[in-house]
This record gives sequence, structure tokens and C-alpha cells, in this order.
Amino acid sequence: MDAYLKDTCFLDYTHEHFDAFLAHIDPTLPESELAVALYYHVRDAFLYDPYHLDLTHEGLKASNVLGKKRAWCVEKSTVLAACARRFGIPSRLGYAIVTNHIGVEKLRSYLRRDEIVFHGFVELFVNGSWVKCTPAFDTRICAISKVSPLDWDGKSDSLFQEFDQGRKFMEYVHFYGIFDDVPIQLMNEEMQKYYPHLFESEFNTREFSFKHL
Repeated sequence: MDAYLKDTCFLDYTHEHFDAFLAHIDPTLPESELAVALYYHVRDAFLYDPYHLDLTHEGLKASNVLGKKRAWCVEKSTVLAACARRFGIPSRLGYAIVTNHIGVEKLRSYLRRDEIVFHGFVELFVNGSWVKCTPAFDTRICAISKVSPLDWDGKSDSLFQEFDQGRKFMEYVHFYGIFDDVPIQLMNEEMQKYYPHLFESEFNTREFSFKHL
């Protein structure tokens, strides 16, 4: 489990920024309760924002994400994985290609295709088992999008629901696998393959920005 507990370039949980971010978390909680508390804290600490994507080394550092009020799924997953390791809970990162069928017209106009590449989630080793969780959509963005918040009990996998309130919601198209750290090179390569236009021009406006290696 050593690889899933290490402080890394991206999962830099020994950074001082984590002191304040985790100050209210009770480290004496039973493991599953602690994992759940971290999940909800990370999920709702940032407003989900897929319109400002930073795929650079500095942009993907968990400690740098903590300075933001908005974050996208990859950033939130990185923060949760780092927080878990800080409390001795093994963590690893998972990525997928998904198609979201609700409220993505604006995002689709920037990406120029339906697939959302490198959607991030987390696996935590809780009570002897690896369990998936997805700290992406906070309660505020769920209210705006009129979808149900994704809960997690620390025991069962919690990936996005295929249907929500009778509507087709999230479709998992491809899984990249599980990683002990952020696969920054692969992430940039896949983004360039699916969204070549984002690498051919500069995007840095208040409405949408994109940074890459």
C-alpha cells in the first residue's frame, strides 16, 4: 500500500495549506466515517467549474487547488486523494470518458464534442476494500442543474447515476484505469487527441480558459 499513501508532486498533503482545510476534521473518527467526512467536505468545498482547466504541473497540485473557490472533477479528486492519504487512508485516482446528457450545452460549445475526457473519481481503501467515490458535483451545482447530489456511504461504489429523475444523465464510455498519482502526460495527450483545437490556440477569458503542458 506504500504507493497509495505517499506524498507526491501532485498529492502533496504535507503542504501547510492542508492544515486549515482539514482543521475541522476529527481524525479519531472510525475509518469509514472519516472517509465519508472527507468526501463531503471536498465535494462541497468548491463550486464545480469545468470551464477553467489547467493541465500543468502547478495547476494539478492539490495544495494549489485548495486556494480556489471553484474546481473541476480532476482537481477535486486530486484533493480528496491527498486528504485521505494525510489521514492514513490509501487512495488512488481513476479516470474515465463520460457523456453528460444534462445541462452541458455551454461546455459542449467549448469542447466541440460530446465526450468529456478524463473525468476524475477516487478509490479509497476503507475497511479492507477499495471503494469508488466521485466528489465532483457539489450541492449548489446540483441544484442549478436540477440533478440529485451523489451521496456516498463509505461502503459501496458511488459513480454517477445513469438516470436521474427519469432523465438520462451520465454515461461512462471508457475507463483509463487506476493510478497512484496524476498521470499528467497521458491526460494532456488524451485531451489533445479529443480536443486538438484547445492546443492550437490560446484560451484565457473569464468565461473559459485552458492551460496545458
